[in-house]
Formats: sequence, structure tokens, C-alpha cells
Amino acid sequence: MADLDPSTAMSALLAAYPGAKRALFAKYHIGGCSSCAYRDDETLAEVCVRNEIVVAEAVEHILKSHEVDAAMLVEAGEVQQWIEQGKDFVFLDVRTREEHEAVMIGGSEFMTQERQQELFGSAKENDPIILYDHNGSKVLDTCAWFQGHGLKGTRGIIGGIDRWSQEVDSSIPRYRLEMD
Repeated sequence: MADLDPSTAMSALLAAYPGAKRALFAKYHIGGCSSCAYRDDETLAEVCVRNEIVVAEAVEHILKSHEVDAAMLVEAGEVQQWIEQGKDFVFLDVRTREEHEAVMIGGSEFMTQERQQELFGSAKENDPIILYDHNGSKVLDTCAWFQGHGLKGTRGIIGGIDRWSQEVDSSIPRYRLEMD
């Protein structure tokens, strides 16, 4: 990973460090609402100056958070190996119901609010729970949510179902969302 450049626009920074939005909000309350929002074309340095935050401190926090995020991710091929080996794990699709009904990875289930609450109440801390979204852009937040509720064995597939389609099962159709 290249060094984090404070002069990089927030849109590019968030593409390179998807968990940065969560990290900035958690530590500095930046980016969570209209009063603390930032524009995509603002640089990290501009956002820090406006919010009276030391730029180097914010960079260090984003990089440390990125290391934590990387530990929450798993390659699609590794999950496929677990399936082939018969490893026991919960496999959840965190996309919309419409996306799940249109195309899904075999053996996975759609994550409903009820299923989430069931897991929060019954799963053990290190039980393996694998999550996937469309392209990996939102799965980190869901992993963090699960881990924050004590489910430390939760991981997300890098690149989501799109990567799965490219690397594991090409029979799964790729698609693009209008809001991507």
C-alpha cells in the first residue's frame, strides 16, 4: 500500500482505505452527519485543518485502522476451500434482498434482522462468520458491527460476490448497481 498522502482528495482516499470513513468518524466525529461532513474533492489535510485535527495524527489513525480492517477480510478462494473441506461456518449475504434473490453464492443465506439478532445472542466469540456484499465496499462496516457485538470470528470477502464471480465461480453473473 502506498503512503497515505494528506493532499489526496477524500474520494480517492476512501477508495484506497475503505475503512477511513469509519475511522475518522469514530475518533474525530468527522463525516457522520451534515454538520461534520466533507466533500469528495476536499483533501484529508483540508478536512483536518477545518476540524482542528493534526494531519499526521489523522494519517496515523487511518493507517492503524486499515491494519485492523485488513485482518477482518478473507480471500474468496480461501472461503471456497473452506466449503470444499466442509468447514462449519455461517455464510451471510449482506446485500439487499433483491440482489440476493437475483444472484447469490451457493450455501449462503440472506442476512435478515432476525438472523443477525439470533447470531448476536447465540454465536460464540470466535465462531467463523463470513459476510459478503456486492464488491467489498460495505462489508467492512458490517464486519466491524459484528465484531463490536463480540463476534470476533466475523470476516468479509474481499471484493464481495463480484470477486467471487471472477475468481471462484464464473457461472455467477456479474452486475453493476446504478448507485456504484
